Amino acid sequence: QVQLVDSGGGLVQAGGSLRLSCAASGPTFSSYAVSWFRQAPRKEREFVAGVNRSGSSTAYVDSVKGRFTIARDNAKNTVFLQMNSLKPEDTAVYYCNARLLRVESWGQGTQVTVSS
Repeated sequence: QVQLVDSGGGLVQAGGSLRLSCAASGPTFSSYAVSWFRQAPRKEREFVAGVNRSGSSTAYVDSVKGRFTIARDNAKNTVFLQMNSLKPEDTAVYYCNARLLRVESWGQGTQVTVSS
C-alpha cells in the first residue's frame, strides 16, 4: 500500500493558478489509478479529476473541465493537478487518492482557498 503526501495548496485570488502535488512512496505506484477529491466546508467529498496507471487517460468533473489538468510522472512517483482560472467555489481541502483493486490510500489533504 502506498503512502501519499499532498502539497501545493495556498491562498490565491480568483483567476489565479496553483499546482498541487501528490508524492507517493513505494515501488508499485505505477500500478495505481490516482484521483484528486475535494471537500468544501459543510459539503461531501467529491471527485475532481482522475488519471489511469499509465497517464494515457484522464477524467474530470464537469465544473473543472478546461481549467484543471491532471498528470502523473511515474518515474518520480508523483501526480500533479494544475489548476488554472480558479474560482471561489474551488475553495476546499484537496485530497489525493490512489487505488488498486480494493486497496486504496489517501493523502492528508492540502487547503486551497480562492478569494474573490
